[in-house]
Amino acid sequence: MSRIAYVNGRYVPFHSAKVHIEDRGYQFADAVYEVCEVRAGRLVDARRHLDRLDRSLGALHMPMPMSRAALGVVLHEVVRRNRVDHGTVYLQISRGVARRDLAFPTAAAPSVVVTARALNRDRIAALAATGISAVSVPDNRWGRVDIKTVGLLPNVLARQAAIDRGAREAWFVDHGGAVTEAASANAWIVTEQGRLVTRRADHAILGGITRAVVFEVAKAQKLDVDERPFTLEEAYAAREAFITSASQIVVPVVRIDGRTVGDGKPGPLAVALRREFHRFAEEE
Repeated sequence: MSRIAYVNGRYVPFHSAKVHIEDRGYQFADAVYEVCEVRAGRLVDARRHLDRLDRSLGALHMPMPMSRAALGVVLHEVVRRNRVDHGTVYLQISRGVARRDLAFPTAAAPSVVVTARALNRDRIAALAATGISAVSVPDNRWGRVDIKTVGLLPNVLARQAAIDRGAREAWFVDHGGAVTEAASANAWIVTEQGRLVTRRADHAILGGITRAVVFEVAKAQKLDVDERPFTLEEAYAAREAFITSASQIVVPVVRIDGRTVGDGKPGPLAVALRREFHRFAEEE
């Protein structure tokens, strides 16, 4: 079955979907995006994702291109037309098409693109069952990564650095030696005392939707969570480590910079958080 994309009011074949060469998302990364999990054909945590979309658009002084209800219809329709049972739906909104100039255009209409794709559930489950490796890289991103923009070149380079070093994920480390987050996920550790630790959702990290749900799971399981910076040395010495994201949920990290975390196997807390996640996520 051929894939279908939504582009500025039209559902079109994926292979022929196009945006203008002077779209500001293409030329300036003047755009925001969201990625929402699809499970059994239904969107997971769509309300939370649209709330974050509102915040990102507001931070860039960019208008919402349509009502939330209408946008929800588009997201569902793209999922339906692509027959995605388990996967993700991707939404991108740019400031629109205008003559190339750094200043905001006065009359451009936002550009909207939505795509959906299936993910191999068994492959992701296998990664979670064995755990992944991560490497540390300097955090050289701009100071507002809490805004979910498409300006992801540092993330691209970090992920490639991980692959080049035989790992799957990269963990950014700031100038003070503290871990901020992963290239495409939030980063967590479990201390020897059994406390979950993840950085506070400030300007230095993206406030992950999956991260927020994991807080609810942890609370229900009466687990202690500390929102604070943690160093690489703490991560090396941790009992467990893991990442959270919409496409992967919870995936244990069993090696960091070639050093074994814990006993080198997925830890019980990460496994439990992954198992219970969808009991607390909002499924439509």
